[in-house]
Amino acid sequence: MVAGLSEKQFDVLVQIAESTGPLSQRQLQERAGHSLGTVNSVIKDLVGRGLIQNNRITPEGIMALEPYRAKRAVFIAAGFGSRLVPITLNTPKPLIRVNGKRIIDGLIDACLAIGINEIYIVRGYLAEQFDQLLYKYPMLKFLENPIYNEANNIASAVCARYLLRNAYIFEADLLLRNPAVITKYHYTSDFLGFPVKRSDDWCFTVRDGIIQTQKIGGTDCWQVVGISYWDDQSGKKLGEHLKLAYEMPGGKEQIWDYVPFSVFSPEYQVKLRECSAEDVLEIDTFKELKAIDKTYDI
Repeated sequence: MVAGLSEKQFDVLVQIAESTGPLSQRQLQERAGHSLGTVNSVIKDLVGRGLIQNNRITPEGIMALEPYRAKRAVFIAAGFGSRLVPITLNTPKPLIRVNGKRIIDGLIDACLAIGINEIYIVRGYLAEQFDQLLYKYPMLKFLENPIYNEANNIASAVCARYLLRNAYIFEADLLLRNPAVITKYHYTSDFLGFPVKRSDDWCFTVRDGIIQTQKIGGTDCWQVVGISYWDDQSGKKLGEHLKLAYEMPGGKEQIWDYVPFSVFSPEYQVKLRECSAEDVLEIDTFKELKAIDKTYDI
């Protein structure tokens, strides 16, 4: 059994594992985000443990990273998408085509590219239309949310509560512009976001890289991007807490991430993983859709 990695060891080992060729210590310093002295020390430790050899990862190194690997993905896809009427009158929002490609396809493709083949879609509105995805993605499994029109998305998360360990949770209606933000290894639970001076939408306050609060509207905050990763321990805990919160008075009206960042916030330490505003787009309105894809501008 390979002992766990420190965060610095993890950072360096992941860069070595994902490189197509040997990296210099200067390259490792830039990619891992640590000082040259730290990288040198970490490399000595990794060599001593047999996790790298000749600046390449060994089978033991791959084994050491296994507990940190994303193993499954859950897509929250049950909602109506009222702000995209009239397009969503006949098509669930994740299945809308943007420049010829379904929105959800980009997210699924990114998961498959990093080796995630265990993929679940929680569906509700026009559920049978998601069957079309099976022609391209036969590995998909569907979870049914029969009360999608009676409760907020916490109901969909509750449907998937046993599947959240070492798992991504995606809002299924996000247009992925940069697949590189979907990464294979995570040292701990994290949530994507990007810095903004002002937000009128859901945003995070962050201290020392850890999410402190989630709220609507703020200044000098982090815009929430609906892509998160939950490690083994936090994912198990989240599944239990979702059900507890759902059964509380008013619980059905909450969004699912209200649970770790409000109801049970003292029990979670979730990192903010930075992306850019251009990496992932949320198309909220038909006007925004027309601006991105001119075929709708008729």
